[in-house]
Amino acid sequence: MFTGIVTDMGKVMSIIPYGDSIMFSVKPTKKNYLKKIITGHSIAINGACMTIEKTEEGKFNFTTIKESLSKTNLGNLTKGKFVNLEKPMLMSASLDGHIVQGHIDATGKVVKINKLENSWEYYIKFDSKFRDNIIYVGSISVNGISLTISDIIKETEKDITIKVSIIPHTYKVTNFQFLSVNDKVNLEFDMLGKYVKRILKRDLK
Repeated sequence: MFTGIVTDMGKVMSIIPYGDSIMFSVKPTKKNYLKKIITGHSIAINGACMTIEKTEEGKFNFTTIKESLSKTNLGNLTKGKFVNLEKPMLMSASLDGHIVQGHIDATGKVVKINKLENSWEYYIKFDSKFRDNIIYVGSISVNGISLTISDIIKETEKDITIKVSIIPHTYKVTNFQFLSVNDKVNLEFDMLGKYVKRILKRDLK
């Protein structure tokens, strides 16, 4: 379980294909980030919950299987790219973002970026079948970052476009600073909203 508050960025050091899976090696930017982290611990990579298989010389390895590669943007990573990192939430920790499971629901495409005087606006398009999972000023996780949907820009039968606003601190400490138009991002919709949606669909049958 996570909160969507990114605690570091990691640089992809190596990518090794194994059949239909990929083993990644990532080096966090913070020197002691892996302190107390051991094999078997979970970590969110761009919002996707992965298992640490090995730590060595300030780096850690994890393997992403075919299922996760098909549902996330991890398969688009290249050596030298930066990913957002978050360690699991402690039960004693404050919930600064919102409840994030690390289970990616969909990927979206960045279709527009506006640089304002002291913030950034990102327009993200994704499949319209997820329209009922979002609301105006509701929570959404984008590449593992807990954000607020600042506007629902456009809805069609095929897709939906939302806007999220990024403050300077978030821009500085996450890989939003490296995103460009047409880049793919991981999306996880609000867990509570998904439960409500399922209950309502069941009751309507």
